[in-house]
Amino acid sequence: MGIKLWWAINIAWVFIFGALAVFIGVRTIDGAGAVQTPEIKMITLGILGIAFIFVALVQLIFLYFVKKAQKTM
Repeated sequence: MGIKLWWAINIAWVFIFGALAVFIGVRTIDGAGAVQTPEIKMITLGILGIAFIFVALVQLIFLYFVKKAQKTM
């Protein structure tokens, strides 16, 4: 059950990050009313990428513990 849950969570994260990347790419004005230039979009995508790396590291650590628990069973 642990690996199936891990895959389901990862698929959800991929959809979330994909949707956010598309949203950042297509919006022309952000919530504060600032016009989104290509430079600002790249910075925002970079920040999203850092968040993606953080989540990926947490998921890999979670996978390590799930596999370790399965070996002891």
